[in-house]
Amino acid sequence: MKYGFVMAYGDARDAAELAVIAEENGWDGFFVWESIWGIDAWVMLGAAAMTTRRIRLGTMLTPVPRRKPWDLAGQVSTVDNLSGGRVILAAGLGVTGDERFWLFEDDPGRKVRAELMDESLEMLSHLWRDEPFEYSGKHYRAKKVAELMPPAPPPPVQQPRVTTWMVGAWPRPKSMRRAALQDGWLPNYIVPPGGEPGDLTPTHLAEGVDWIRRERAAHDLTMDGYDVVAEGSTRAEDRNAADTVRLWAEAGATWWIDADWSSMDRDVVREASERRLKAGPPRID
Repeated sequence: MKYGFVMAYGDARDAAELAVIAEENGWDGFFVWESIWGIDAWVMLGAAAMTTRRIRLGTMLTPVPRRKPWDLAGQVSTVDNLSGGRVILAAGLGVTGDERFWLFEDDPGRKVRAELMDESLEMLSHLWRDEPFEYSGKHYRAKKVAELMPPAPPPPVQQPRVTTWMVGAWPRPKSMRRAALQDGWLPNYIVPPGGEPGDLTPTHLAEGVDWIRRERAAHDLTMDGYDVVAEGSTRAEDRNAADTVRLWAEAGATWWIDADWSSMDRDVVREASERRLKAGPPRID
């Protein structure tokens, strides 16, 4: 089991300083939120890359359909090079219908966002290689040119792609298949028959892991190196926090992400983050 921490709010300086505390206290990953309009997540991660050596760095999470794939590819590649290959791209469709997240554009709907996601993933796989390509999709296209001026950003250290975790809505097969064919599953549970998000349980996670294992086998892929992510909140003073994590590990989780979204006050988040990080991850071993 690996352990990550989400900085719920803060700026690039906070990220640079808190990531060091996380690394010094045995955490394996440090994550920041990616806003629609606000502090740039990749600037925060770039700052954290400059102050750390080991810890993985990522978003929690990036609404990929709302980003131009070439812009995202360049940002991710830049931070992956800066960090020596430590980036994790956590990708999702984005929030549906919430006016706070659709201030500047209309929600095109889940179907269109899913199409944008699939095309973006295809383009990212090309953009992260140091070679010309052409692409023609429903929403995006790329003309093949021998040389760009100015030159394209250097490819990421991680090849053939940057580690990509994908939101998969259990038990929706199309959504789950998208996650199964990437590098990790960020679970979301959909309550039938209405299709609304519900509370994920370790039982749901175990069912999803079994499904992913079969799906990957059908594509001649193993579970070796594949990440399954469980997210929750534990307290620094809770001596029984590992008991919570153990349930998810037994269900098949390989990462525990500690995230407290109860406050967006920078001072409150900074103080709580330092306290939680210094207490160390809720290890089960």
